[in-house]
Amino acid sequence: MIARLALVLALIAAPAFAQAPQEGPNRAAAEQPQAPPTREAGGENPPPQAQQAPGLPAGDPSVQSTAPEVGAGRGAPNAPVPQTSEPQAPSGGERPAAPVATAPQPPAPAPRIDPPIPFTGRGGPPALEQELEAASRSGTIEGRVTIPNQSAGLLIQPDGRDWRQFRNETLVTAGILAVVGTVVVLAAYHLLRGPIRLRSGRSGRTVQRFTFAERANHWMVATSFVLLALTGLNITFGAVMLRPLVGPYTFASLTYWGQVLHHTVAFAFVVGLLLMAAFWIAQNIPTRRDVEYIKAGGPLGSRHVPTGKFNAGQKALFWLVLLGGAAVSISGFLLMAPGLLDNVIGQQWAHIVHGLLAMGMTAVILGHAYIGSIGMEGAFEAMRDGQVDQNWAREHHDLWLEQKLAEARRTVAPSDATRGTTPAPAE
Repeated sequence: MIARLALVLALIAAPAFAQAPQEGPNRAAAEQPQAPPTREAGGENPPPQAQQAPGLPAGDPSVQSTAPEVGAGRGAPNAPVPQTSEPQAPSGGERPAAPVATAPQPPAPAPRIDPPIPFTGRGGPPALEQELEAASRSGTIEGRVTIPNQSAGLLIQPDGRDWRQFRNETLVTAGILAVVGTVVVLAAYHLLRGPIRLRSGRSGRTVQRFTFAERANHWMVATSFVLLALTGLNITFGAVMLRPLVGPYTFASLTYWGQVLHHTVAFAFVVGLLLMAAFWIAQNIPTRRDVEYIKAGGPLGSRHVPTGKFNAGQKALFWLVLLGGAAVSISGFLLMAPGLLDNVIGQQWAHIVHGLLAMGMTAVILGHAYIGSIGMEGAFEAMRDGQVDQNWAREHHDLWLEQKLAEARRTVAPSDATRGTTPAPAE
């Protein structure tokens, strides 16, 4: 039993004795650093480093690997050990001191990169100078394009500066004077003088002034014009007056759908103008009585001038709406389809005509709406019911009233030819 225990302890202690440091020259040889293998001039790889056995000097033939090698002289006894010329640090000894931490140095400033020279500074004149020079010659500044639309090469044209000034200054000023000024004048007139009353009062008898078709067309023209005016005024004044109240997103949506409505309602307005010309153009031809009516002061004058169905003021309104509406419609269609014009200058003139006439027509229609509603007693009934009081017709359109009464007498009263042949009533 004791012998078995001693054998087990010997087997456990054997590795420890094998790794113990050796004394004498063998220990010095074991501690000598071995040079790493290098590639020889012959192009062959050096043999692998032999494993160092305890108690034997380095390079001893008895510790060379017995593994098969490739190449002549590999693993043979007395084979030379390759050496290296690179210095090798001795093993053991003191370790090098750790580097001392130093304070971080500020980054070096990046070198300054100057911006490139502007295009206009490379020998050519500035763009503003070119524009002024072209404006003095009434010319344009154009580039070169290779697409069929040669107008796309137009870079700067002096008329564009004039149009921009008209759009941002002239049109805005004219719109304020036309729209706001007309409203102020009408309000002041209504407060100071009031509506035009019937001097003889109402008679209780009416006469037909407009048919259903005439009234329907009138309201179609009036409704379409109001929608066109509101959407057009939004384009001119909306960014300044409406956008701060509703916000940019709501304003953008209103402007988009307003533009769609503007383009759609324009066709109804044109149809209404054509029907209006067919209904009333023969009755709005100017005559000598119209000149006398204007000399007498019109509706504000003290002297009465006999007139027909339409007086001089109503005839002027008719031709202004008809001709001005035609010009506004044509210019508007040119803006809706810019391809119909050859260049940008034509579109700018179309916008100038469209904007000025639209503002002028808006002011005139405001005056017409005032007189036809609260500004004159009995006038609104003409377009609401188609019937007017006979006293109203006698005070404003007496010649037309006599004509209507004569037509009624001929229709109701029997003629002279048939009066004597009428059979006597039965008793």
